[in-house]
Amino acid sequence: MAAGMFTDAWFASEWRALGFFYDRNDDQKRWEITGTRNGLQAFSAAIRGYAADPEHDWVSCHCNLGPYDYLEIGTWDVAVIDNHWIAGRLEDLLALAGYLDEWLITAQPGMSLSARSFHSPSAPYDLCLYLMEPGFDPASLDESLL
Repeated sequence: MAAGMFTDAWFASEWRALGFFYDRNDDQKRWEITGTRNGLQAFSAAIRGYAADPEHDWVSCHCNLGPYDYLEIGTWDVAVIDNHWIAGRLEDLLALAGYLDEWLITAQPGMSLSARSFHSPSAPYDLCLYLMEPGFDPASLDESLL
């Protein structure tokens, strides 16, 4: 690793490149994904890209997202959202990405979506998307940055 790589500026640039901010709210038991329309479309595209790769069609396969890498999209034998990941069979994940995209067509800034009832109604966690105004900076929600 290059000296000084993990600076606040680096983390901020990684959030901006990702296009959205995520956090896990353990008190509310939900993953919170916040971004502009383009940012939330990037989240959906990350799920779709993962699920479209047949190399990912084995239980426990996963990819990590974001500068901290603690959000995982993965393959499991049933659809699930928990404190570890958002997972399911590849076709479950493709359907989830489609569901998110459909919502984004008509959603307006300030709106939110709960995806648990669609993806995994009995999941211990929810997946919540929050649509922000254009110009929103995902790095602005990272409380560890100065």
